[in-house]
Amino acid sequence: MRIFCASIATESNTFSPLRTDFSDFAQSFYCPPGDHPETPTLCTGIWPELRRRAKADEIELIEGTATWAEPGGLVNAATWTRLFDEVIDQLKAEMPVDAVVLGLHGAMIADGCVDCEGTLLEAVRHIVGPDVTVGASFDPHSHLSERRINNADIITVFKEFPHTDFVEAGEACVDLTIRAANGEIAPTMAVFDVRMMDVLPTSREPMRGFVDKMKRLEADGTALSISAIHGFMAGDSPDLGAKMIVITDNNQKAADDLARSLGLELFSFRGRARPDFVSPQAALDQAVQLSQTAAAPVVIADVWDNPGGGVAGDSTIMAQMILDMGLEDIALGTIWDPMAVRLCQAAGEGTEFMLRFGGKTSAHAGAPIDSKVKVLRVLPDAVQSFGDSVVPLGDSAAIQVNGLSVVLNSNRSQAFSPDLFSNLGIDFASKKILIVKSTNHFHGAFSPIASHILYAAVEGPYPNDPRTNSYTRLTRQIWPIVDDPHHLEQA
Repeated sequence: MRIFCASIATESNTFSPLRTDFSDFAQSFYCPPGDHPETPTLCTGIWPELRRRAKADEIELIEGTATWAEPGGLVNAATWTRLFDEVIDQLKAEMPVDAVVLGLHGAMIADGCVDCEGTLLEAVRHIVGPDVTVGASFDPHSHLSERRINNADIITVFKEFPHTDFVEAGEACVDLTIRAANGEIAPTMAVFDVRMMDVLPTSREPMRGFVDKMKRLEADGTALSISAIHGFMAGDSPDLGAKMIVITDNNQKAADDLARSLGLELFSFRGRARPDFVSPQAALDQAVQLSQTAAAPVVIADVWDNPGGGVAGDSTIMAQMILDMGLEDIALGTIWDPMAVRLCQAAGEGTEFMLRFGGKTSAHAGAPIDSKVKVLRVLPDAVQSFGDSVVPLGDSAAIQVNGLSVVLNSNRSQAFSPDLFSNLGIDFASKKILIVKSTNHFHGAFSPIASHILYAAVEGPYPNDPRTNSYTRLTRQIWPIVDDPHHLEQA
């Protein structure tokens, strides 16, 4: 069995002041055919399992390009065309194949192409024809279009937010695709439009129990695969919002009924699934009080200045508040500022000098901080871990500003692991408070070392309220823009 695989992935915040081009893909992760490392990235969880199957002589694997750009703004047209043509030409050159498996994100929007993944899947289907099995793995923070549903036989989605199961979702996609291509199963897919856009972390109830329920229904054979799309509120897409996907073995009615039942259950969580988001001042006040008796650091998530949501990650609002309050024993990671990193490199470790850092890309993310700093560590090509994945931070520096330690990085990335601090020589365990820029991806690695976790809603460039976001393509009714998009009260 000949299987072609490839990956083009990013998450596009169409409201972001940033723009995305090929250099962003090259800087984050770009591998020509055959060059993919042993460790997967967030959207290439299909690779290890496909290679394992190939080594076991179960399949003949043809690897295409694999690339990922850290979430950012709109992808320019030339970059999208280049990557699309690259993968499509690779597939054409390897025909015929028995199956195609794609590692995608699902929220990529380019200038002139609103549905990049759907366009790619449609082109793949046109090349391989109706009888070749096509599988795709998605991030839950994506836009599920009819074009994707109509051109993929298998769709699997990470169940966890934080996305600690991206490898498992890739493995499931590979397994189901191979079984379908072998004729062992006849996958039948149903999709239910939940008509909701909310923040749905699975590290807490009610989503924790919902994910466990999906897993049980898969384990007992009720369905081959069950996935929940959460949606990505910062993408101006006509397919914005949550959707349920159920795949059964040749039982359309069972798939339809279960997708609807689970979809309405998910809809019932609206407005009560997200953590308590407090103001930055309240978060700092609570953290200071909690830290007085805590045996481990208090972790504060700066949820809206999250590079994983496509913004710059160079907000100084919380850092400036910490300095103004005169707080001690705090570490913050990260602030994206390649210029400040370069100045720290030139100054050298141990140097004290005046530095301007942060606050460079948005009028809504605080002013640059001008302060005397001490360079604690300079590290070329720094990384942090995210499960089995290695995430590049680029050239980075750790600085000390009064009682605050800050990690500055040159490759934008949200916080995934405490080793973003320890790799730069900061003893995170000795700190009273840790500030991380992430909505919930940090939770898996930080919760074991935290005494408490708080979520600070620091207003900035991220469009965090669907009721006020200036969507131009959304025509469906979804909550919270309307209260009852399913007309349940009249039913």
